[in-house]
Amino acid sequence: MTFVKISEQPSLYNDLEKKSVGEILREINNEDKKVALAVEKALPQIERLVKEIVSRMKRGGRIFYMGAGTSGRLGVLDASEIPPTFGMNPSWVIGLIAGGDKALRNPVENAEDDIRQGWLDLQPFGINDKDTVIGIAASGTTPYVIAALEECKKHGILTASISSNPDSPMSHVADIAIEMVVGPEYVTGSSRMKSGTGQKMICNMITTSVMIQMGRVKGNRMVNMQLSNAKLVDRGTRMIVDELSIPYEEAKRLLLLHGSVSAVLNEAKR
Repeated sequence: MTFVKISEQPSLYNDLEKKSVGEILREINNEDKKVALAVEKALPQIERLVKEIVSRMKRGGRIFYMGAGTSGRLGVLDASEIPPTFGMNPSWVIGLIAGGDKALRNPVENAEDDIRQGWLDLQPFGINDKDTVIGIAASGTTPYVIAALEECKKHGILTASISSNPDSPMSHVADIAIEMVVGPEYVTGSSRMKSGTGQKMICNMITTSVMIQMGRVKGNRMVNMQLSNAKLVDRGTRMIVDELSIPYEEAKRLLLLHGSVSAVLNEAKR
């Protein structure tokens, strides 16, 4: 069976340069509406992955995202938001991009084609069988990612993939393949569009649900968020006011003393 990259197929729209701005925006918006439905179809695989991650994370495991270009940047983005949002150490969720940090802002020539570098990039972290490595590639064919997943499997490490094409080479390598088939891009082959949007949604779903399962949320609130600015200090203070029914200034004093909403609430239970 021949593998066909749906994400690389011609756009359903043509003569884009002849369209008005309004037409372009409406058409892009119509295409974007398809993304959530595509993600919905992948929910069983996402759920399976989250349960596997939680089981491993409770034993000290970590999440590694690996990708190139837009896919790599989205993995790094999701990983970078976990410490401020949930108060987790940065070592719990790690994003790796082909070409290293330089590639976050500028393309690195041939980085995604290096079949050895992905596994090498994992070595400084002491990768082990408690960890989970998630490859992200719209095409499902990125050599940097596929080779790393293959090596991970040899070492008993759980692997997963997020792609926009069914039955891709990356899907066949991964233990859990998440296939979010959003169809051709508005600008042919521009996977930063629908594919990137879907990847961001799935990464959000994975880490948010994992963090909730790991006890980093109470009710619907980020009780372990980092107090990195005045807005977040105010938000945390109001959480404490609501939970403990104490004056605002006293709640703020306790928050700054203990460092997190969760710590204040735990102290109040004693």
